[in-house]
Amino acid sequence: MNAVLIALLVLPLLGAALTLAPVFGADPATADRRALTFNTAVSGLVFLLTVALAAGFDHDEPARMQATTDLSWIPALDVRLHLGVDGVSLPLIVLTSLLTLLCAGYSQRRLPGGEGVPSARAFVGLFLLLETGMLATFAVLDLILFFLAFEIVLIPMYFLIARWGSGRKVPAANRFILYTLLGSAVMLLGFLLIGTKAGTFDMQALANAHGNGLSHTTQVTAGLAIMIGLAVKAPAWPLHSWLPDAHTAAPTVGSVLLAGVLLKMGTYGLVRVLLPIVPDGSATLAPYLGAFAAVGIVYGSLACLALARPGAKGDLKRLIAYSSVGHMGFVLLGIASLTPVGVNGALFANIAHGLITGLLFFVVGALKDRYGTADLDTLAGATGAALYGRAPRLGALLAFAAVASLGLPGLAGFWGELLAMFGAFDPAAGLSRPAFVTYMVLAGLGTLLTAAYLLIVVRRVCMGDPAQPAAAADLPDLRRYEAVSWTPLAALTLLAGLWPALLLGLSEPAVQHLLGGG
Repeated sequence: MNAVLIALLVLPLLGAALTLAPVFGADPATADRRALTFNTAVSGLVFLLTVALAAGFDHDEPARMQATTDLSWIPALDVRLHLGVDGVSLPLIVLTSLLTLLCAGYSQRRLPGGEGVPSARAFVGLFLLLETGMLATFAVLDLILFFLAFEIVLIPMYFLIARWGSGRKVPAANRFILYTLLGSAVMLLGFLLIGTKAGTFDMQALANAHGNGLSHTTQVTAGLAIMIGLAVKAPAWPLHSWLPDAHTAAPTVGSVLLAGVLLKMGTYGLVRVLLPIVPDGSATLAPYLGAFAAVGIVYGSLACLALARPGAKGDLKRLIAYSSVGHMGFVLLGIASLTPVGVNGALFANIAHGLITGLLFFVVGALKDRYGTADLDTLAGATGAALYGRAPRLGALLAFAAVASLGLPGLAGFWGELLAMFGAFDPAAGLSRPAFVTYMVLAGLGTLLTAAYLLIVVRRVCMGDPAQPAAAADLPDLRRYEAVSWTPLAALTLLAGLWPALLLGLSEPAVQHLLGGG
């Protein structure tokens, strides 16, 4: 098992290194085609290794760290090459490998090109390096290694936005890198404070100590630095402003991975690092995190309503980005409750958001390819894009993703948000119940606003008259490669909604352990 986990991280890294060698042929077109095929093959092997990891995982003991490797790396600083998975990290590793495989397959047919766009070989090298960093973030168990993995993803994503994006792609990429680098620097200060005071950077040892040996002041100071750094990536209001620009400018696969995986790195860090390592600091900071989460839920929904109204010239990708601020607010609210119910709901919502928002960005990317724009007013036009009539399969998938995103019972989006609000209704001892009940009420209002803007989008884009002239007279319906990339996300969204125990059975014992209950 430990060899499988190591191979998961080494394989895409070797693949990225191989793109630097002249092994794909001298002809540029042939080299690009081979490089994209190579990307899909490597991502497919990584996914198969992930399946093997999940199959070999002891589901009877999800709270125990499994497939572990623990080797000394920098003895002078006591930094160790410590890897492992448990019921918290395993679903995120599976989600990451699945999304990267689907994006790799999709990019074989829809990689942006044109003058000034680098070769596909450069794209593949950056893509595989990005996959290495994302997987490593969920597998490492040393604070310094966590920081390094956290940072590895920034440079590839920056170039994916700046070189393969559209519109104001360079300013958007610059904003993304500046925000996230600054947040990471603040987070590193918190890690260093913990490491110097506790005498170790080992996340498992620190979690088992559960704050013993760290004073209250140290816990609050380090916890605040870590929370700020992770909140930038989550993203939490008001540190979210880099996200809409990044999503609007990013290529489709960049948006899918940014929403589906990169945002989860911030919330995963809160559960893996903040809650078990500095529990007193977490209890002190939790009311503030809950307040920012509740405001973010309402703010994100109101921003989406403003973008969805006729005449607002709202970009659909930008709208989905603001919806992520609201949805990730539920994740942060569940974490802030410091209860097993709330944290389990947050972890479930993490996976659900990755599946649903990944599907939404795929579908909106396809609409942008067909119409040449993601502007909602242009798509709606005088009579609506009429997807139900012109491209019924595409319209059905858009509507499915929208109702999943608004939390329809029976689909994945329902359970995480429900459990997060349950956690806020009865927060951990020592937290103000009236304050958290207020946050829960605001979150409930956010669910109503979410339903409003998503149904407006579906009505405007899907329900026009197909007999009337439209911006695109010939609108191809769902293509084969699109169906291959999107169907797994739709199927897993339904499976997680109908069988929530599939995820909750993994995360619940692990969360109890992280919160000091076992």
